[in-house]
Formats: sequence, structure tokens, C-alpha cells
Amino acid sequence: MSEQAKAKTIFNFSLLRRVFQFASPYKNKFYWSIFLAIFLAVISPVRPWLIQLTLNKGLQPGAQFWFLKGAGPLIIGITIIQLVLLLFETVCRFIFTFFTASLGQSVVKDMRVTTYKKVISLNMSQFDKTPIGTLTTRTINDIESINDIFSDGLIPIIADLLSIIAVLAYMCYINWQLTLICLAPFPALIIATYYFKESVNKSFIKVRNAVAQLNAFVQEHITGMVIVQAFAAEKREFSKFNHINEQHRNANIKSIFAYSVFFPVVELVSALSVGLLVWWAAKESLLLNDLDKSEMVGVITSFILCLNLLFRPLRVIADKFNVLQMGMIAGERVFKVLDNTDVSQQASRENNNEQKEIRGRIEFDKVWFAYNEDNYVLKNISFNINAGETFAIVGNTGSGKTSIISLVNRLYHIQKGAIKVDDVNIESYDLFYLRSKIAVVLQDVFLFSSSIYDNVTLRNNDIKKEQVIEAAKLIGIHDFILQLPGGYDYNVMERGATLSLGQRQLLSFVRALLYDPAILILDEATSSVDTESEQLIQHAIDKLITGRTSIIIAHRLSTIRKANKIMVLDKGEIMEIGSHEELMAKKGHYYQLHKMQFEKQQTTGSPV
Repeated sequence: MSEQAKAKTIFNFSLLRRVFQFASPYKNKFYWSIFLAIFLAVISPVRPWLIQLTLNKGLQPGAQFWFLKGAGPLIIGITIIQLVLLLFETVCRFIFTFFTASLGQSVVKDMRVTTYKKVISLNMSQFDKTPIGTLTTRTINDIESINDIFSDGLIPIIADLLSIIAVLAYMCYINWQLTLICLAPFPALIIATYYFKESVNKSFIKVRNAVAQLNAFVQEHITGMVIVQAFAAEKREFSKFNHINEQHRNANIKSIFAYSVFFPVVELVSALSVGLLVWWAAKESLLLNDLDKSEMVGVITSFILCLNLLFRPLRVIADKFNVLQMGMIAGERVFKVLDNTDVSQQASRENNNEQKEIRGRIEFDKVWFAYNEDNYVLKNISFNINAGETFAIVGNTGSGKTSIISLVNRLYHIQKGAIKVDDVNIESYDLFYLRSKIAVVLQDVFLFSSSIYDNVTLRNNDIKKEQVIEAAKLIGIHDFILQLPGGYDYNVMERGATLSLGQRQLLSFVRALLYDPAILILDEATSSVDTESEQLIQHAIDKLITGRTSIIIAHRLSTIRKANKIMVLDKGEIMEIGSHEELMAKKGHYYQLHKMQFEKQQTTGSPV
């Protein structure tokens, strides 16, 4: 079903029920909002009635109302009552507006926390398929639209409808014939309201789609700006952005056009109603005596006030229905994220919180894995790594090296076979406990826009400053950090833009060392750095792997000669496993890779 078709269902009660489940902790605010909506609707005709009473009673000789006797005291008394009523109504409307807005923001806060918690629990496969900008839109823009269900949608619509009913009931009670005459132009208003709602509704859907596209486009291109500029693609990418931005503008202009037409139509219908009221009053006054004419003045004045009270909510109620619909469409999008079942699963066994200390023995037993069903990137992979061993993986691009290390800490789930750590299936471990015992150092180091201290500790308060300094000294980067402005408080900016690749890599080693992992994974940590940085990083690697089970994905074969075992992959299959000496003696795949790198070194002078 298209979004336009879904929008026609104004009240999707199952969806509303789910939204209001988030409001249950704040049910007192909701009940007060409903009570105030009813109360304000009930008292809305009181002021027109008081005006009518003032004109009818105050203009007659011997005027009396309750304890007020005489025209002067009666007019003054009713005026004071109106002022008090107006002040009281203003306070009630303030409380009503505050409660509905506060309720909406409370729901938004809780829903955003729940959504973000769900996003960070999704499997990596979801991030492979979903643009980051789209998830950003769901977590921020769409959830903010759900706030409108409370502040500008359902509860205000109920309040406006109750107010319209109360005013119409009062008008019919005073003079039902005159009420029908005043409502004669209303069919035109109903037709205009319908077309306005449909037009704005379609525009709002296009606007939201364009916002999602803008977020995704801007997020992706700012992240990859180095590629855009390096290949002089600014004009082409700007043209794409401009096209999406034009779609956003055109959708907004269509909604603006609908508003520009609808509001004058409402004013025209309101003027026609008042005109019909005056026409009827002038006609009837010719048939009435002086006493009845004086009462007619009060009725006509009261009706004019009632028409204003009637048309005021009618001007915005169609717009509020659109706001409600858009809030529900946004809610449906958010609930699609919340209902996503592709999440990182916790251990199924009952004693998953009583984990034994991980020593680091790893076993792959006939593992098959595919990012997409049946398109396997790992095929029947079996190998063992003893605790404390260094295990290197080599192979051409696309051979499955990175896939293997992504499976160890359960970023992805295998289709066949089993992966065990210390003879226990990794699916049986508590996910957070398992990952706390595994440290990953990637080739492309990600640093947050924060201080060095926050980046290496990841804001873990259990890690003390002294531990950070000790780890930095061990890795060999402490002196460099002290040279930076602010030392460990130096802000590395987004993605560590103010540091070199080698410096970012060394910081990632400090981060890994601080968490004291039983299993260490290094993904081509020296492939993109210069010779001097490689020597520092190799020193850091030697410090890190001591006493730990280490899996190293190697691009430069010279860095893994000391590994206990080396596994050669090709197109997702194991070609051979053995030590450097054993594999060189076989003169198989590893030998050919080593030979090609050695020849490249002789030609270019670059390290192997």
C-alpha cells in the first residue's frame, strides 16, 4: 500500500494504540488534557450568552439578573463576570497547551531513546542495506512528527470538535431556524476542506520523502567529501543535491498554494454566513414590535460571536487532520525500525550471566556464511587457534578475510556450521561479555569528535587516567600526545581529521590495550602507513599480541612471519594453512603471494 493510500486512513487505531503506549507513564497529563478539552468546549458558548444577556436585559427598563438590579449594575456586573471568565479560560488554555505539548515531548523523548537503543542493537547487515541518513531521519525527524499527534493532532482536534458541537448546540437552542440559515454556505466549506486536506496531505508526504533523501544524501556526501573533491565531482554532486532540494521546495510550494486558497475560502464562507444572518435579521425586524427588536439585537450579536467561535477551529481543523496523518505515517516508519527482528541476539542459555573467563581458543567448524542468501562468501571454513597463538590470514581482495573476523564477535550470523570460543558456541555467550573480551583494530580507524582520552576509553569511567597514560607509554605514543594542545584533552575532531593515519592507528592500539582483551583482531593495520609509522605500529603490535590470541589480516607478508599459523584464503575457501616456513616450502599459494610482493619490492623499493 502506498503512503498516499495509507494517509487516507485517518485513524489507524492499532497504530494509535502503540503510540499511546508510550504515553502511559504520563497518563495524568493525558487525562487532564482531555478534561480541559471538554471543559473549554462547554464554556465556549458562555461569553456569547453573557453578551446576549447584557443586551437583552440591560436595554430593558427594570433590568434584573440574579442579585444585579438596574441597567448600570447589571452591565458592570456581567462585564466583570466576563473578564473573570476570560482570565480563567486563558489560564485553562495555557494549561491545556502546556500539558499537550509536554505530553508530546515526553513521548518523543522515550520513543527516541527506544528507537536509538534498537538501532544500536541491529545486526551489521541492516546498516549495509539502510542508508545512515534514513535511520537519522527515523530517529530525529519522524519521531519529532509524532509529537504533533499530541500537541497539534488528536487532542487539539478533539478539543476543536467538542467546541464546534457546543457552539452549534447553543445556537440551535437559541434559534434553530437562524442556525440553519447561517450554516447554508457550509457545504462549500466542507468541499473546500476536503480538497485542501488531500492536497496538503500529498504535499506533506512528498516533503517528508524529500527530507529523508536530503538527509541521506548530505550525510553520505559530507562523509565522502574527500572523494568528491579528489575527483573534481563537485558540480555533478551539487546538481544531484539541487535536484533533490528542488523536489523539497516544489512539495512545500504546493502545500503553500493550498493554504493560500483555503484560508480565503474560509473567510468568504464566514462572510456569507454573517451576511445571511444580517439579511434574516433585517427581514424579521420589520415584523417585530419594539420589545422583540431589543431582544433580537442580543440574539444577532450572540450569533455573530458564535460564528467567530465556529470558524476559528474550522480554519485549522483540516490542517490538524493532516498533521495527525503525517504523525501517524511517521509513527509507522518508526515502528518499522522498532519491529525489525534482525538484531544481535543475546545468549539463549539460562546461565549466560555466569560466564567463565575466556582464554582465547577459537574454532571454526565447517562454517558457511553469506551476506545475501545463497551467495556464500565463506565456504566450509574449518580451523583452530590455540589460546595465546598468533593466527594470520592472507589472500586477495574479496577472498573473505574481513568476513571471518566479523563473525568472531557476532557482527554477522553464519548460515551453517559453528564458531566456538573455548569449546563453547559463541551464540551461547552473553553478547556484551563476548565483545568485551575481543578487541578489534581496523585499517580505517574511526575516531569520534571528542578528546583523545574519550576516544581511547570510549567514556568508560572504570578506566582511570593513569591506566591511559601507562598504555600510551607502552604503545609509544605518550610523548606525541603531550605535545598536542591540551594533551589527552586534545579534540581530534570528526573521524580524527587532525591526526595522521599512523597516529590514529596508534590511538586505536591504546584503546585495544586498555580493554585488556583475551582475543585481539588486527585488520591490515599497517597496509596504508609509511615505513616509519609501520615500525612504530609493528612495535605496538608486538606489545599487544603478547599473551593474547591474535588474528591478523595481513597485507604486507613481512609483518606475519612470526605468526604461529598462516591461513591462505581464495574466493572464500581455505587454500592452505601452516607456518611461514612450512608454506614457503610447499611453494603453493602463499609462496606465490610472497614471490609477487618480493618482486614488487625489488621494482618499487617499497616494503613487502
